[in-house]
Amino acid sequence: MKHKHKPRGSLLAALDIGSSKITCFIGRVADNEGGFEVLGVGHHASKGVKNGTITDLNAAENVLRQTVHAAENMAASVMKGYPLREVVVNLPGVHAVSHAHRADLQIAGHEITDNDVRRALAKAQENVMSDDFELIHTVPINYHIDGHEGIREPRGMFGQNMSVDIHMVTGDMSALRNIATCIDRSHLDISAFCTSSYASGLACLVEDEMDLGCTLIDMGGGVTSYAVFHGGSIIYSDAIPVGGQHVTSDIARGLTTSLVDAERLKVLYGSALGAGHDESELIDVPRLGEDERHQPNHVPRSLLVGIIQPRIEEIFELVRARLHDSGLGPALGRRVVLTGGASQIAGLRDIAQHVMDKQVRMGRPIRLSGLPDAVSGPAFSTAAGLLTYVSERADEMPATIMEQAEAGSVWERARLWLRENW
Repeated sequence: MKHKHKPRGSLLAALDIGSSKITCFIGRVADNEGGFEVLGVGHHASKGVKNGTITDLNAAENVLRQTVHAAENMAASVMKGYPLREVVVNLPGVHAVSHAHRADLQIAGHEITDNDVRRALAKAQENVMSDDFELIHTVPINYHIDGHEGIREPRGMFGQNMSVDIHMVTGDMSALRNIATCIDRSHLDISAFCTSSYASGLACLVEDEMDLGCTLIDMGGGVTSYAVFHGGSIIYSDAIPVGGQHVTSDIARGLTTSLVDAERLKVLYGSALGAGHDESELIDVPRLGEDERHQPNHVPRSLLVGIIQPRIEEIFELVRARLHDSGLGPALGRRVVLTGGASQIAGLRDIAQHVMDKQVRMGRPIRLSGLPDAVSGPAFSTAAGLLTYVSERADEMPATIMEQAEAGSVWERARLWLRENW
């Protein structure tokens, strides 16, 4: 399906609230194909967020303000003193649920219009409305006209009956309200929510991967989320509340050191796969609670690898089991793309390939120009993808569908009424 792009020159902002860091990107649409240039970037270590859930509103709000302020300062020459007003925000996968729906519509031999498609989607949305959750995405996957399947673009075609297979994503209302409160306190408005794994997929995947079938796994600090793409659309998403911070905690416990030192050891010496020289290579592990550094505490690197590997294997085994239970089968494709800050551990790709039994590549943002090197890595995939989402996929936002479902001239509405009632 052809998506409409935001007009050239549009200013857009994205906010990724993660367990390990909060990131803000301010971008401008550079061309009519939806390409972006990044004007401002801010990122700061998270506080008040654990496993994708806000646990301290005040702490999260303070970091959020600092992050947005840094991005505004960097983009000051373009924004000309105007503060940021609207942001598109990530929804951690642990607070989102995928649903498959089918909507049917009688066409009665007429040409299928844009409004017919919107009415079918709006009809499906009305059927899933609830006080317990908010609708985040409404993604049409396949159309059927008079029993003919596999139609991607029905507009302009003729038929008696049309049905559409739809992937809907809902978000937990309590989690959304906490995120919204935090952002509202920072004097910002939310233009849209987007699930983290969907945003990361839009940032990292090439079109053929989205088309032929691919699973994107985004490994964050507190959450590992994943999304399945097929036929150019997201068809499933889910998450597990385990990520890179759990690896760090395992190291801190296993080597009796502080979390700060455990994180440093993970980054400098960590690997998910053992090597022959690990037994002989010694690393210095600062002892927990001891200030004296005169007595080095050397342990073999193999001990560190022996702590990291089981946790990484567990993460991929959990993802594999969930994907198997989803019943998607062949739609999952033979390819996996890994991204997210926690995906940067050495040897991770090999473990993923072994456990998932698929071709695996590492992913980073590929669709944004002008991205500084410091924020062009896999840890910033979600923030980059949020800009792509709000620019190119506004037609999948439930509010937009509801607003435009009855749009049109008086004559069009009259013709629609006649079609439905005679």
